Amino acid sequence: MRYLGSYTHRVAISNHRLVSLTDGQVTFRWRDSAQHNQKRLMTLPLEEFLRRFLLHLLPPGFVRIRNFGFLANRRRAALLPLCSQLLNAPAQSNPVPHPTPRTPPAPVFWTCPRCGGPMRVIERLTAAQIQLRSPPLPYACAA
Repeated sequence: MRYLGSYTHRVAISNHRLVSLTDGQVTFRWRDSAQHNQKRLMTLPLEEFLRRFLLHLLPPGFVRIRNFGFLANRRRAALLPLCSQLLNAPAQSNPVPHPTPRTPPAPVFWTCPRCGGPMRVIERLTAAQIQLRSPPLPYACAA
């Protein structure tokens, strides 16, 4: 979660980490996690630097993740352990009864092919909306 979180709102490398560009060589700062996050410099040929940078760009049609709720940066450190604790907690012996909804739930027409559980329609998409949400076609991606 922490690894992916660094790529959801920012670019792969910020300008202040770039040190120099001379003779086709890019020098930048990085943190060596194996050495207790010690800051180091790395120099790469321009082509290799660009190759590594482009690995972090999203393909056309994909959007960045926006974390909120228990995954929000401000509250993640406090709430993720709480979520883990609650997920591992035994079931309550006297659960609190939930009020019954005024309208009956929508009838179930499908079952999940993986777990066999009931599936309900929560949203219907037009063909145009499906096209906007679909991943890019294989031939559209750069090799």
